[in-house]
Amino acid sequence: MGVSGSGKSTVGLALARRLRVPFVDAESLHPPDNIAKMAAGQPLDDDDRYPWLEKVGQWLADHRDGGVVSCSALKRKYRDQLRAHCPRTEFLHLSGSAEVIGRRLAVRIGHFMPPALLRSQLDVLEPLGTDEAGVTVDVDRDVDEIVDSFVAGAAPRRPQN
Repeated sequence: MGVSGSGKSTVGLALARRLRVPFVDAESLHPPDNIAKMAAGQPLDDDDRYPWLEKVGQWLADHRDGGVVSCSALKRKYRDQLRAHCPRTEFLHLSGSAEVIGRRLAVRIGHFMPPALLRSQLDVLEPLGTDEAGVTVDVDRDVDEIVDSFVAGAAPRRPQN
């Protein structure tokens, strides 16, 4: 989880490979209207996000034996919506300064999310609560270090085949 440009897709794919489980980028589950709205520089609201998060939650439910989703999940209530589908969901919050993430967004090519929306995401972001399963890691680290931090700090898992 994290704001746009925090590395969710890159880290999520690396984590899924490490755990040998399926991966999906939740952006691929957005309806066309959401993508058009963001591409036009308009932030999504809760009404826009609800059906999208239902799709993400269903993907998690369909992969209860293991899977990784890169999803912004910026608010606690969004994470609660996902956990309603799959209560054992653990989060890796990719956290970073506006400057670091802004630099990443400035060089990203071909993405529908414009850098101008970063501030709106940072304003909405609710970090993981102490009662939420997960780990917060600074994005200004190597991908393998981030994955290592999550694997070391997450709840014990069943052995992977």
